[in-house]
Amino acid sequence: MAAGAAAPEPSLPGSKIKPFTPEEAKEILMSLKTPAIFCNMASDWPGLQWNVSYLAKLLGGKKILFRIGKKDVNKAPLFETECSYTEATLEEFLAWSGRQPSRSSGPFCDYDVCQYWTYADYKYIARLFEDKPEHFQDIMWSDFGFPGRNGKESTLWIGSSGANTPCHLDSYGCNLVLQVQGRKRWHLFPPEDSSFLYPTRIPYEESSVFSRVNVVNPDLKNFPQFKKAEAHIVTLAPGQVLFVPRHWWHFVECIDPITVSINSWIELDADHEARVEEAVTRTLICAIKSAEHPGAPHSWLNPTEVEVTSHETNLQYLSGAVSAYLEHQKIRKIEPRACGTHDARETLEGQCKRRKIQVDTELEDVISKPCEFNLIGIRAKRLEKIPFGQSLLQVLPQSQETNLTGTTECDNDNLLSENNTHLGKSHDAGRESGTYSDSRALLEENEPSCSAGSPQTVISTNDLLDCVLNPQVVHLMARLLLERASV
Repeated sequence: MAAGAAAPEPSLPGSKIKPFTPEEAKEILMSLKTPAIFCNMASDWPGLQWNVSYLAKLLGGKKILFRIGKKDVNKAPLFETECSYTEATLEEFLAWSGRQPSRSSGPFCDYDVCQYWTYADYKYIARLFEDKPEHFQDIMWSDFGFPGRNGKESTLWIGSSGANTPCHLDSYGCNLVLQVQGRKRWHLFPPEDSSFLYPTRIPYEESSVFSRVNVVNPDLKNFPQFKKAEAHIVTLAPGQVLFVPRHWWHFVECIDPITVSINSWIELDADHEARVEEAVTRTLICAIKSAEHPGAPHSWLNPTEVEVTSHETNLQYLSGAVSAYLEHQKIRKIEPRACGTHDARETLEGQCKRRKIQVDTELEDVISKPCEFNLIGIRAKRLEKIPFGQSLLQVLPQSQETNLTGTTECDNDNLLSENNTHLGKSHDAGRESGTYSDSRALLEENEPSCSAGSPQTVISTNDLLDCVLNPQVVHLMARLLLERASV
């Protein structure tokens, strides 16, 4: 394991006494500012038996979509628009990943397991098990203080060694991730490092701001500011639950032959404004890129998006998002607020989750209707001191030098620090803090964030969009729209 990583602590089989009650777990979540790992909170979840062999029997030959990428050392990120795709059963995936005869691996037979990886990523459990709803109860997010949240509000991820998700931040909510089978390595960066990660909305998908940097093999000539980024690298082991705070960047890679994980995005009060920002982004990018490539969205539209929506539809979505935000503000003024709560961290009980779009989703249901929120926030007391220890591992930053030399994982048994809480250096007391809308992330003296390397004499559409849709610019536009609408 790389320096700065929390040491894995396997679940205790048969353990019934959890280290935190649901109320305590929620208090911790509402107080955390950095990523952390919960141990032994899911030891009795039936979902922990969801290895690929079990899921293959459960799904009974159902075909699912796999993303396929080549294992290489390219300095550029491998975005989803550049991958291959195929439908296959989990039995075929098992045959391929187990290096069994190619004839039994079906659609994967043309891909050498030593050269390629496959990823069945972002599979809604509600759709995958629509004919087996009883299995929703196998996932028990209620143990973290979210009553009624289970597999129905979760997604499933199944990958082979090397499979990865490009570095990005999620516009909405915070994230809880249960590791079921195999291990995944997470590279996390705080929101205040956004300018160092060169944000882009190409390829476009709602709710994801991608980084133009390959964080495991960075091109420092074109992206020199990345060396200032502070990586938090951790390996998540089966039975552990990772908490990813709002707007933390993350690159995730599978490091074992087969991995399975389950996550759920927890809605936050701040999502109201984030939806306005996402609506602004969708309206602008669809208008500009559609003008550049009429009828050819495949080069810039992520496969998670169904199609390019019309300008009229996008404006309807934007108007709905603005109206929902203003309505929420009215209700907040009326409701008495609990002492000690914070706007950006209050979760919502509504069922509106991260608005990713599946290929089989009805577009009008996703875009033209504003998200319906239950506007009563879940109140949670904040802790003055977070109880880090064997059951709650803090993920601290590692030195940039270690990150850039590609330190590999080592044996897990010797990685706990003396108090069994974490490894890695502590935050520099003088380090700047803030959100991804920090003004310093917009421009730095003599080095505009929207232009890497030497000055360009020819500006492309993507260069323009990287500046126009910079998160700080979009945030400002959303604020101006909300001020105009509130008059």
